[in-house]
Amino acid sequence: MSNSVDGRTVTSKLAAILRSFSEGRLHSLSEVARSADIPVSTAHRLVSELVEWGFLDRTPDKRYGVGSLLTQIGGSVWHVPRIQNLAEQVLDDLASAVNATVRFGMLHGVTVAGIESRSTRVGPSRYRSCRLPAHATAVGKLLLAYSETESVNEVVRQGMARFTTNTIVTAAALRRDLAITRMNQLAWAREELEPETTSIAAPVFTVGGRVVAALEVTVGGASHEFRARTAQPALVVAARGMTRQLATSRSLQSRAIPAVDSGTPFGAADGRLA
Repeated sequence: MSNSVDGRTVTSKLAAILRSFSEGRLHSLSEVARSADIPVSTAHRLVSELVEWGFLDRTPDKRYGVGSLLTQIGGSVWHVPRIQNLAEQVLDDLASAVNATVRFGMLHGVTVAGIESRSTRVGPSRYRSCRLPAHATAVGKLLLAYSETESVNEVVRQGMARFTTNTIVTAAALRRDLAITRMNQLAWAREELEPETTSIAAPVFTVGGRVVAALEVTVGGASHEFRARTAQPALVVAARGMTRQLATSRSLQSRAIPAVDSGTPFGAADGRLA
């Protein structure tokens, strides 16, 4: 595009405007203009076009936020090595803090695909890939709670296997649990996959407030539910920290891969991203 009077291209101005929404907050027109370092009149013209195209939304109180189209794009592209490395770093810290099995996962059909690590006395063990049933795990229920209705319906249609006496196997019970999960932004699985095991999961958001992944802590043995509750603060801090890093990382936009629902990135036997 051609340069404007101040020497900046229209593309650079649009990029500056969109960058001001990198943390997902709402902004007034004057705030956008100040952040992008452009006149209010220019900001009004460009922001209006971004709203028309769906990149931004305008609220009734005349503020602006990330639009549906930008959210869709942001949730559908990932830089594989970056998300892998970031997940491993977060899991390293989390495993050390809670001394339990930790997982990072994304929804893939009726299962959760991800990586896990078990803490040892000398630190986290080697990562390995994992595939878990969505309806019987905390990480799965967390992801289902923020998914499209069709994803939940598909889990119900395919049937929910019973692993223990506590496993949720009815549609009504699952939907009730998912509603509680959305309200609390935490998911629990109490002896639903394995006896004497409690899991808790927290969401990882991307720009626009979309949940794209989840972190989980799984505790077994004596007093497993109490120990899981003790691990909750560390889990929440880890998930929020990962959300902030995803929101501010430009490298996530540099290489596109299919959305997680159309193909899992976790496929290698050694736990690396395929």
